[in-house]
Amino acid sequence: MNEFNGVGLPTESTLDTVLTGLRFEAMDNFLRTFAFTSDDKLVFLADRKLDPRVIHAICGIARSRGIKPWVIMSDTTQHTEIPAEIRPIVESATFVVSSWFCSIIDPFCIAQRAKGQRWVKITYFRNLDLLDTDQARFPIDLVGEIIRQTAKIYPESGDFDLNFSCARGTDLSIQFTADMRRRLLSSARWRGNMVADEPGCYVHYLPTHGPNLYDRTSVDNDDSVPVALNGVVVPFWAVGFAKPFDEAIKVNFEDDRVTSVDGDSEEAKVLRDMLIGGQIIELGCGFNPKAPRHTIYPAGSNSVGALHYGIDLAKPSDYIRRVMPEWEEPPVHMDLISYDTTVTAGTATLIDKGFLSALRAPSVVAMAEKFGDPVDLLENWPE
Repeated sequence: MNEFNGVGLPTESTLDTVLTGLRFEAMDNFLRTFAFTSDDKLVFLADRKLDPRVIHAICGIARSRGIKPWVIMSDTTQHTEIPAEIRPIVESATFVVSSWFCSIIDPFCIAQRAKGQRWVKITYFRNLDLLDTDQARFPIDLVGEIIRQTAKIYPESGDFDLNFSCARGTDLSIQFTADMRRRLLSSARWRGNMVADEPGCYVHYLPTHGPNLYDRTSVDNDDSVPVALNGVVVPFWAVGFAKPFDEAIKVNFEDDRVTSVDGDSEEAKVLRDMLIGGQIIELGCGFNPKAPRHTIYPAGSNSVGALHYGIDLAKPSDYIRRVMPEWEEPPVHMDLISYDTTVTAGTATLIDKGFLSALRAPSVVAMAEKFGDPVDLLENWPE
């Protein structure tokens, strides 16, 4: 049989006019997210492997608005807390941009936001060339509406179970109280605010990592509060592994702690050594339909409906130290990835086999129509 030569699918345009237009779509998201005002004091927590153009771009926006930024350069992003010598500088800021891991979990950072300090985390904006990607130019207003419609699916009152299941055998349940739901959904991100203009906000740029379906904010970040999170997760993949798992590895949880890992493969042995005793601190969900589906490094996937189970480890992992010595996160954290999970809150379905239900909410579709073809924007997920 002769080898077939032909073209049956379109190729991306390389016209300068088209690319210029796309760049400015992304630039609008970029400028709006970093909502500096002339009376802000900006502190930028950077690291040596961050693209210097990212630093200069963000500081350029700040200077254009009358701000003289402070840039603190660290050798690493892996800080689990703000170093004591840096705290007075961070405390003096009204706006913090950070590549450091501790940004979300350090009680010091949480306390600063409680006082009104605004934060943008740039885990997913480590190279300026990312401005030329579909995920960068996906409308942030539409991301916000997808998030708001997801929030509306949670029961409005009373206690409920948040359940996770998949064909590989995942069967995990979290007992949610009405107070836990209220705390979880009270953040600016769950209200769909994707720009850093609200006192105490914490947003991500690129606009990919949405709010978590569950995290410790639901118990007011109080580590002493036990959470009834029980069952088994059978991940498809995990950060730090070259390819998805061939074996159905079972990670077992009792009261939000990993108690055992079942499996015979080498990957199962690594996870068993790594995860037992660890605490699940977040169940992250992607909300940007143009985030690459199968890019899970440094954390994610952030594609709509993809989940990552974020676990803080009981001890640093030598495996992580070997395979990711300069990972953007420290060797005391691991993300387990799933693409086909069904998530229900009470009787309502948040995610159906990896498809985020809010993508077909009438208000989401109507807003998408303003920007293009809703099917392309919402359901054409890049690999």
